[in-house]
Order: sequence, then C-alpha cells, then structure tokens
Amino acid sequence: MRFASLGSGSQGNATLIEYAGTRLLLDCGFAAREVERRLGLLGVEPKTLDGILVTHEHQDHIRGVGPLARRHRLPVWITHGTHRGERCGELPECHLIHSHQRSFDIGAISVQPYPVPHDAREPVQYVFIAGAHRLGILTDSGQITPHIEQVLTGCSALLLEFNHDQEMLASGPYPPALQRRVGGRLGHLNNEQSLALLAKLNHDGLRRLVVGHVSEKNNHPQRVRECILSSMPHLSSRLSLTSQAEVSPWFEA
Repeated sequence: MRFASLGSGSQGNATLIEYAGTRLLLDCGFAAREVERRLGLLGVEPKTLDGILVTHEHQDHIRGVGPLARRHRLPVWITHGTHRGERCGELPECHLIHSHQRSFDIGAISVQPYPVPHDAREPVQYVFIAGAHRLGILTDSGQITPHIEQVLTGCSALLLEFNHDQEMLASGPYPPALQRRVGGRLGHLNNEQSLALLAKLNHDGLRRLVVGHVSEKNNHPQRVRECILSSMPHLSSRLSLTSQAEVSPWFEA
C-alpha cells in the first residue's frame, strides 16, 4: 500500500491511497480542477478512483467532493452527520456511514472509520488496512482520546497532524476567539499533543511518519521536525512533512 498527499493545510486537504489496483481519495478540499491537476502530477486520472471518503464538512476538506464525484461518477462515503449539512450537493452514489461502525471493504482496501473530537457534525478519521499494511490518519482533532490511541496502535504508516505551536498561536495573528477554537478541545492538535501520542505508540513496525495539516501562521516545519527528533531521533529516516502548496511523493505504508 502507498499513499501521497495532494496538499495539507487550512487551504485544502486531500490524500490518495493505493493498493492492488484500488485507489481511494481521502477528502477533497480543493476545487475539482485543482485536484485533477494535482492527481495528474502523480500520473493518476480521476476516473480511475474507486471512491472518495470524507472526514467532515469543513471547506478545506469537502470543497471539491461534489463536483469531482459528479464529473467522474465517483462513489462517496460520508457520515450521516456530515451528509446532513448538504455541502456536497447531489452525489451520483452515496454511502452513509457512522463513526463507530465496523470496517468495510472498498476493492482491495479495508477501511476503518473512527470518531475524533472536532467542531463538526460527525467527524471521523480512518485507518486503511491491506494485508500487513496499516495506514492511520489523524488530523482535525482537538485532543487525543484512549480510543484514538487504541485505533492507531500497530500502524505501519501514520499521517499525523502537528497543527500549531502553542506559543506561536498565542502570539500570532489570530483573534482571541479563533485562537480558542484552534487550541480548544474540539480544535486541532498542537505539537506537544501529537508528540505525546507518538510517545505512546510502538515504533518498531512504523515504516513512515508523515506530518500533516501544519499551520502556515501558527507553526513552522523546522519547529515540528525539531520537536519530533529531539525526543525521537530514531525516526529521522522515517519522517516526512507535507506541504499546502505541493504534492508529496509516494510514501510506502
């Protein structure tokens, strides 16, 4: 199994997952044409996607879901709560899921949704499983729960949010209300929270750690890298950071 970030940050998020001929798009937070362009940089045609999975209804995750699905007749998996917001418009094929349901298969990939604390109607994140490969995704969560720790244990690859540095958020350009939202229990993970989660996970089978959703105003890639490697230098060769503006290379899970 391999995966690539089409872009990650407050202006748009999308992740491509591929295994044995199955291709899934996790979120589509850019305009459809932009997603098509970014997929093209990876040599992928949108019509070859087997579906789109949605985490929640915020614009940076859902903006292009409806247009891309309609244009290429793609099925969409979305929670009942997210779908109630009707942000996607009419979909050619809609599969309603809930945040605590059992895993389900899409082609060769097994998908396990799990709930996260975020200020949305029914937000979920996912673990993608194929044979011995286990890719965990965690962004857009205000805190780490015991259930999140349990779900992400044993991943061979992890895409993990390091959204903000607490000092940079407090002294940055955001007004107080937005600072409280981002840094609150239903907001986004800060560097220390994500590092604490990493410390609780077994790294023996972790082949790749990819950092996502880094704030352009309240964090810095070098600060994130130093945060991780100062306490976990053994992850140096396994660590990569995503970009808002650029498509990542393929990562093996």
